[in-house]
Order: sequence, then C-alpha cells, then structure tokens
Amino acid sequence: MRKLARIWGLTLVVVLCVFFIGRAAAEPFAVGNDYQNDWGGPSLVGVLAVHMMPGLLAVAVLVWLGSVTLRRHR
Repeated sequence: MRKLARIWGLTLVVVLCVFFIGRAAAEPFAVGNDYQNDWGGPSLVGVLAVHMMPGLLAVAVLVWLGSVTLRRHR
C-alpha cells in the first residue's frame, strides 16, 4: 500500500511539473499587448519572470527527482 501511494504521489508531481513547464514554454507567445496589468507588470521582463518561474522550479524538481532515483538504483 505504501509503495502504491509513493508511485501515485510521484506521478502527480511529474504531471504537475510537465504542466508548469508547458505553461512556461507557451507564456512568451501568449503575452498580449496589455501585459502592464498582469502580475509582475508593468514591465514585460517582470511578467515573464512571474509567469515562467513555476516552470523553472518544476525543471529543478524533475532534475532533483531524477538524481535521487539514479542514486537509489545504483
């Protein structure tokens, strides 16, 4: 039962990370001309930083999970 819960939790984390990475990749193409009122505005750099940061953190989480998994299987 514990192993099943661990697999389920890991799957949930990976799915969320993939979602955030996809959202971060699409954000530069989805920003319109009215980004001044978005979170991180009024500058475009601030808007992109705020909206893409979860994707960058998700990449870090996946790298960390991959390294932990490789260490366990050696």
